[in-house]
Amino acid sequence: MQWKHSASPACKKFKVTPLAGKVMLTVFWDCQGVLLTEFQQRDHTVTSASYCTILTKLRAAIRRKRPGLLTKGMMLLHDNARPHNASLTTASLRSFKWEVLQHPPYSPDVAPSDFHLFGPLKHLSGERFPDHDAVERAVSRGSDSNHKNFTPQVSRYL
Repeated sequence: MQWKHSASPACKKFKVTPLAGKVMLTVFWDCQGVLLTEFQQRDHTVTSASYCTILTKLRAAIRRKRPGLLTKGMMLLHDNARPHNASLTTASLRSFKWEVLQHPPYSPDVAPSDFHLFGPLKHLSGERFPDHDAVERAVSRGSDSNHKNFTPQVSRYL
């Protein structure tokens, strides 16, 4: 309610447009390009089980996109999040025979790869999307077109 004169025009009511909300995207890449992009299901938390499912999809993507790479040996660099360090995840990685590189606590040298991956998607920052699927389509279009000539430059920590 609000106070107004009897001759005042009626208040305009605006329709509230539903928005998609936040979307989580997990990206795996190597020096030749993006191997796997995986969107987290809406209203789901990343758990060790869900991360192991993604790692299994990554293994299939590597087998499909980089034949023979799995037999040469894999090195995985991921951060120190709890699902990444959980016993179920470490058991899965041991069964895959993948070496896990230690992630430094703070690494400014890793930022250029993040910039290369997610920088081209900044044009989406002001847009509003009606649902989760619209966000996925827009991000997939942007990431597919921007990663054709992918050459990350990341310093190695040994």
